[in-house]
Amino acid sequence: MIITGHLHPSTLTLRTLVEIFEDLGFEVFEGPEVDDEWHNFDALNVPADHPARDTQDTFWLKDGRLLRTHTSNSQVRSARGKKPPIRYVIPGKCYRNEAVDESHETTLWMLEGLYIGKGITVGHLFWTLDHVMRKLYGEKVEYRIRPHHFPFVEPGYELDLKREKPPASTREGEPQRGGWLEMLGCGMVHPIVLKNMGLDPNEYSGFAFGMGPDRMTMRKYGIKDIRQMWANDLRFLRQF
Repeated sequence: MIITGHLHPSTLTLRTLVEIFEDLGFEVFEGPEVDDEWHNFDALNVPADHPARDTQDTFWLKDGRLLRTHTSNSQVRSARGKKPPIRYVIPGKCYRNEAVDESHETTLWMLEGLYIGKGITVGHLFWTLDHVMRKLYGEKVEYRIRPHHFPFVEPGYELDLKREKPPASTREGEPQRGGWLEMLGCGMVHPIVLKNMGLDPNEYSGFAFGMGPDRMTMRKYGIKDIRQMWANDLRFLRQF
């Protein structure tokens, strides 16, 4: 008997998300996992004293480069030199030096989204997120969108999905405590970021988001602990 392999559950979710966005007219763009500080932080309006730049949050290399903390590092790359409308999704692995628990890992998949054009509003962003949530989880999906600050968007938001069961414990101080789990951050692209793309913020506007396919996989398949997905336990992986 020949035993063949199969795709990882996170890969299944990521490919489904890419297909959903391709149907909406988005193209796929890929950027580097090892990057410079300018693309990962400066170009995105992240202040020089922002805690995300610290060694307790970012994996820095000896040559001054870093392991990207988000796929937002490719926002400027994907848009610079292009004439709007610009529609990209940017999938990839990201790395964060943080404590691991049931919903946090040091290595994670992300799916960045970027849409820039004339007259793009928060309404376009919310419609897009609603469409994706319903395509992935069905018409009865329960989610909430709440304000949140990110330096690269203004205004900014986070989207939480309703958990099937509240977790046994949550990281202290997190807003998704109890029956909700944060799935993505999003907002309207900050004018400074648009300028770094070579675009006039008085002429163009746009939205961006960063989805967490690993957490979305947890919600889709009822997985309770994100660490199960990267433990290489064949008993777990064979379920998919």
